[in-house]
Amino acid sequence: MKAQFDLTGKVALITGSSKGIGASIAKFLAANGAQVIVSSRSQEAIELVANEIIDSGGQAYAQACNVGEEEQLRALAQFAQDTCGGVDILINNAATNPVFGQLSENTTEVFDKIMNVNVRAAFTLSNLCLPMMKERGGGSVINIASVEGLKPSFGLGLYSISKAALIMLTKSQAKEWGRSGIRSNAICPGLIQTKFSKAIWANEDMLKAFTKQLPLQRMAQPDEISGLALFLASSASSYVTGACYTADGGYMLA
Repeated sequence: MKAQFDLTGKVALITGSSKGIGASIAKFLAANGAQVIVSSRSQEAIELVANEIIDSGGQAYAQACNVGEEEQLRALAQFAQDTCGGVDILINNAATNPVFGQLSENTTEVFDKIMNVNVRAAFTLSNLCLPMMKERGGGSVINIASVEGLKPSFGLGLYSISKAALIMLTKSQAKEWGRSGIRSNAICPGLIQTKFSKAIWANEDMLKAFTKQLPLQRMAQPDEISGLALFLASSASSYVTGACYTADGGYMLA
């Protein structure tokens, strides 16, 4: 049974993996045998993560990419092909949320930026990796969405829209690509202690108010998402596709 989680011989590409959930997932997959390609906008930051993996006995490569730029996405996919012979596992984790406010207060420019990074980049990179996965006999796409894509909060409307779209992209990929042996699933984290969510957890009163409504009464750490990513990346989930997994401490029950 342990062999089902063994990723030896697999290549995993993780966007937004210089810190937080992405970095944690990269380390988890590498610890279970995968060659990982760590990617974010900062080459210096991803080299730190890659070197940490290598120092721990894993295999890792670092390739910078701003997922909002299509040419850089193409270069990232080509790097994976040239360096590792392709991709078996793609984790679309990079995301942005530059604003907090009502829908009516935002501009089309902000809308376009959020959709470009949170949805279009995942769409584009997945399509670029699709031929490589087909050639290698199948693969697993994991899109990191959010509970905000299932239940919107005040002030996060545009972010919620983008994550809802990412969930539907996941289901569409699963529907179309399953016959090629390629699975696609989404993970919807709740409140995780990362730089991305610092505005909430750095405010003690806000954090208490939020966690009080959760059945588990606390926020999570990035590693608490990585086990689920490992499951979806491995053969342990070989019959799972088109699914949307919440890891939210019970937020969706509140």
